[in-house]
Amino acid sequence: MELLEVKNITKTYSTHTALRNVSISIPKQSIFGLLGPNGAGKTTLIRIINQIINADTGSICINGENLNANHIKMIGYLPEERGLYKKMKVGEQLVYLGQLRGLSRKKAVIQGKHWCKKLEIFDWWSKKVEDLSKGMAQKIQFISTIMHEPELIILDEPFSGFDPVNANLIKDEILELRDQGATVIFSTHRMESVEQLCDHIAMIDNAEKILDGTKKDIKNSYKTNTYQVEHDGDIQLTESIYEVISQGKSENDNVLSSIKIKNNSSSNELLSELIKHTEVHSFAEKIPSINDIFIAKVKGGGNE
Repeated sequence: MELLEVKNITKTYSTHTALRNVSISIPKQSIFGLLGPNGAGKTTLIRIINQIINADTGSICINGENLNANHIKMIGYLPEERGLYKKMKVGEQLVYLGQLRGLSRKKAVIQGKHWCKKLEIFDWWSKKVEDLSKGMAQKIQFISTIMHEPELIILDEPFSGFDPVNANLIKDEILELRDQGATVIFSTHRMESVEQLCDHIAMIDNAEKILDGTKKDIKNSYKTNTYQVEHDGDIQLTESIYEVISQGKSENDNVLSSIKIKNNSSSNELLSELIKHTEVHSFAEKIPSINDIFIAKVKGGGNE
């Protein structure tokens, strides 16, 4: 079942079209990657979903209802441009932001302290925001986004400013929030995070959607019938059937070859042919990464 349905959204600023007839469907309890180069239109779409700006045409539905002001409390939004009140204490800041999202003061204190302990920042509860490191401030922003238990969480570059340890901590929390029932829209330029987190992906370029589907289906659709083989010595293969695209050295100092099957031969036939000529140490199909697909698809965009 879909939590969010975006239908034929178009947004124009003067002579610039930021979004052109964009439609996406986001399943409940999923992590949905919204990808694209700078200026593609991602932030414009996120702002429309958050009712910061309005679309010119098209519609958005949440749980089958047309998007309206009542939906704001069920959304948690972490924008790419961060902003905290630097002179406020951490606890005061979280309680204030929690109340803005509909929590009582008591509930905001409970939730704020719970998440500060969980993200290992509770010792800073009574200290001013201006005393925090960039990574600590990022944790506070993340807590303020999810502390009211939103059904839809929108994260724009959530790992900016984090070291690898804290980035992994936040990744684990995002996965847990999904497992507990939340739906997450995740926008980032870090393709390794997309590989680790996302169930579904949509890609926007030059204001238009150019790719949409499950991560698995998209990656499978870009396979090129190419295999990576670690083996000993040289190999002689029938050139009309197989093409050795590249060769190098493996970590074990063996030969590492990328071999493409050029006709309808199977992987078993390739492996059988290789065994005739060399000792094979490993044999695996090369599945394109999301980064590979991103580079292949994207041609560049305008300003968001």
